[in-house]
Amino acid sequence: MLSAYIQAAMAHATEERLEASGQYYVEIPELRGVWAAADSPAAARRELQEVLEDWIELGLAAHDQFPVIDGIDINLEHFAGTHH
Repeated sequence: MLSAYIQAAMAHATEERLEASGQYYVEIPELRGVWAAADSPAAARRELQEVLEDWIELGLAAHDQFPVIDGIDINLEHFAGTHH
């Protein structure tokens, strides 16, 4: 479930080249604070995925609410009634 959420979130990533620094800036608009910048688009996306994974880990530990992305819901209460 987490890998599907990560893949879906990464598909929503936007990218732009920052004129001042020449770096590539990528973010996932639906996920506040999930962004990265690097010297190449590939490096920026790799960094973005690491940021996303850390963001999910911290959010799960804090019992934060996550936006549903492409129908994928990783919120803990979504699973509360599925295990006995």
